[in-house]
Amino acid sequence: MRTSHTTTGQTARPRTSSAPGPAADVGQRPGGWFLSRAGAYVALTKPRVIELLLVTTVPTMILAADGLPSFWLIIATLIGGAGAAGSANAFNMWWDRDIDEVMNRTKRRPLVTGEISPRAGLVFASILGLLSLTWFALVINWAAMWLTLGAIAIYVVGYTMILKRRTPQNIVWGGIAGCMPVFIGWASVTGELSWAALALFGIIFFWTPPHYWPLSIKFKKDYANANVPMLPVVSDDKRVAAEMVGYTLAMIACSLLLTPLAGMSWVYTAVAAVLGAWFLWSTIAMLRRAQGRASGKLGAMKVFHASITYLSLLFVAVAVDVFLPF
Repeated sequence: MRTSHTTTGQTARPRTSSAPGPAADVGQRPGGWFLSRAGAYVALTKPRVIELLLVTTVPTMILAADGLPSFWLIIATLIGGAGAAGSANAFNMWWDRDIDEVMNRTKRRPLVTGEISPRAGLVFASILGLLSLTWFALVINWAAMWLTLGAIAIYVVGYTMILKRRTPQNIVWGGIAGCMPVFIGWASVTGELSWAALALFGIIFFWTPPHYWPLSIKFKKDYANANVPMLPVVSDDKRVAAEMVGYTLAMIACSLLLTPLAGMSWVYTAVAAVLGAWFLWSTIAMLRRAQGRASGKLGAMKVFHASITYLSLLFVAVAVDVFLPF
């Protein structure tokens, strides 16, 4: 039987959900039961998380191809990537169902409410993962398949099972899994990796803490109740904000390093510099508020939303730069 680790090194017995299942009237509507169950399985994959991961994949493929790859290759890579990410997220929900039950933002997940049984969730995650790996091996190439397997393993075993409940640096090293789509996208086009792909990897790696820690600040009580030692739970806001500034500086350095490594134009370089300065200022402003040197609320969620805008616009700039005539 699986046990959950607390921040004090003790273990807690898994919880058994007493939450109600799907609404009774769902089954009364034609097709209602099927639609409800299908929606529950889709929810297991965390589609909003997948969407952000795939936003980085297509620009990476365009850069790797130095132009527009075949439409089929893009679609095939996105299908495989969505399946792999969905599998990893479903495994995550299956393993974390005990702590999801005590967190307000996750207590309505289908494995907590009982809409999907733990066994069914595990089978679904396993089948989806095997299908995605087979898809990459048969349709794309073996390099992309092995990288995909590594991404699933890092997220499920490295982050979810080992790091999340044991260390405040969980999201730093566990975030490697979120960087893998750029490697997978690059390998799907070229069959190998390059220094430019490593720079793209570095951007997302250093972006992850200042992206996720603001969300952890908002749900600090949730994580504390679940005994998950996210950095904002075990440290004060000043330290968290200071580390976010440091990671942001490293992220900007990687974004500018992409220029010589991938032969980007001055347009991309200027956009990367402006976006980086804007996001850096948002983290510095948060640090100043945490230190009491500026008035107002901490504004963690403003930084969270800014991080999504930053990454999306930066990768749009990566894609557009390839087609510039200079």
